[in-house]
Amino acid sequence: MKSDRKNTKETNIRDKYKRNKWYTYAVAGCIVVAFYVLLTHIGTVVGGLTTFIGYFKVVLMGCVLAYIMNPLAKMLYYRVFKVIKQETLRWTISIAVTVIIVLLVIGFLLGTLIPQIMDSVVMLVSNMDAYLASLKKLLETWGLGRSIDLDKLMSSSGIVVQKLQDFMNKNANRLVNTAAAAGSGVLTWLIAFILSIYMLAAKDRLKGGIKHLLSTLMPKKYFNKTLKFFSRCDVILVRYIVSSLLDAAIVGIINAVFMSLMGMQYVGLISVIVALTNLIPTFGPFIGGAIGAFILVLFKPWHALFFLLFTLVLQFLDGYIIKPKLFGNTLGVSGLLILVSVLVCGNIAGVVGILISIPLAAILNFIYLDVLLPYLERRAAKREAAEA
Repeated sequence: MKSDRKNTKETNIRDKYKRNKWYTYAVAGCIVVAFYVLLTHIGTVVGGLTTFIGYFKVVLMGCVLAYIMNPLAKMLYYRVFKVIKQETLRWTISIAVTVIIVLLVIGFLLGTLIPQIMDSVVMLVSNMDAYLASLKKLLETWGLGRSIDLDKLMSSSGIVVQKLQDFMNKNANRLVNTAAAAGSGVLTWLIAFILSIYMLAAKDRLKGGIKHLLSTLMPKKYFNKTLKFFSRCDVILVRYIVSSLLDAAIVGIINAVFMSLMGMQYVGLISVIVALTNLIPTFGPFIGGAIGAFILVLFKPWHALFFLLFTLVLQFLDGYIIKPKLFGNTLGVSGLLILVSVLVCGNIAGVVGILISIPLAAILNFIYLDVLLPYLERRAAKREAAEA
């Protein structure tokens, strides 16, 4: 009884303070101050968070890979191997086929990129004088030859190889350390890939454990709302990942067909670059177009010009026909919000931030429209009803 009276008294005191205007202003002021301190120390906060996350880097990488491979494994499970009645065996076969497909894709990309990159470097070094002469002739045709002193550049092109050798001799230790870091990165990704396979195999147990934990930590009403919220976020992320990969593949294939018909050099290398950079929102297609044009201009400048013009046409078709068909209305995010998200996330987390900027913007838009606004409207309705 004494405890109940004490709790009732404390509740009445809190309600009394909440009814005062200064209480609302004080809370709002504290929130503003806290938000200002967070923004002014965002670098320290992000740095500390990055250091903490670094301890779980391999595990997080495994989770990301498992999440990316999960839609393909589910598609195989429900559509391709649906004739298999035993669910455990069906899921195991689906995971195995998914891993084989991923390895084949990685092998194809490496087999396409590495030989053509090596050929490009060798041809660039061996034919430097011819490329510069062709570039000089083109600039003179455009009336720009006088503004650029190419004769001096051409006279010095013969010592490019010697300069490269001197650079490698002086920076041998740095090159070795870079190669070791690259080898360590490959090993880390390999471990993460193996871990992702185990995560896919134990997906149902992991999901069941998380649901059981959440059900014990929160009331049933909030538990159901939480599941619905994360389910919606999962739909947004999966749809974005699958649609982005399909869009990149379609753009890369169309680019390869065009370059093959035009008889251009390095079809595989440039098409893979175009497909991969197309995954980067907003600025990616321009980066891919610039890299492809730079490679082509060394061989035939007119091919570079045709390639740039085709890139503009392809991006127009991709933005107004291909992407709307693939993405549908799942994201429903304005272009301004996407651009702001790309810039902010890019400044915070670099390339990774740019890649996750669009789904993050879609999730924030969903939270604002479907969670925050209905909550505020309900509060406003209750306040109006109380005042009436």
